[in-house]
Amino acid sequence: MADPIRVLIVDDEERFRETLAKLLGRHGFVVREAGSGPAALELLGQAPCDVIVLDVKMPGMTGADALPLLRAACPEAEVLVLTGHASVDIASTMIAGGAADYLLKPCPTEELEGAIRAVYDRRQATRPR
Repeated sequence: MADPIRVLIVDDEERFRETLAKLLGRHGFVVREAGSGPAALELLGQAPCDVIVLDVKMPGMTGADALPLLRAACPEAEVLVLTGHASVDIASTMIAGGAADYLLKPCPTEELEGAIRAVYDRRQATRPR
């Protein structure tokens, strides 16, 4: 049996983050949570992850600010942007910065789960053996 996909949720909305972590945990993911970019970097310093689910609008360090730091701290991880603030400019900035996909809140759990598995599988397929 394959190892479970390790997901790090980075979102300043605590209730949303906790609920999403529980839902993804029920779908077989190993989930950790961070309420900010700096907290996420600290967690990545302790253990890597496979997929980072990143919010854009956060106080202090925004998702756009955190993205290159998270990618540098854990280059093997794919980043999915999940935000309630739709903007073509932000989406293009995040994708250009290395995010694998951009999803809007509210996002059905099944859609997010599918996106996590898709970027993970794509990454696994391109990884040298």
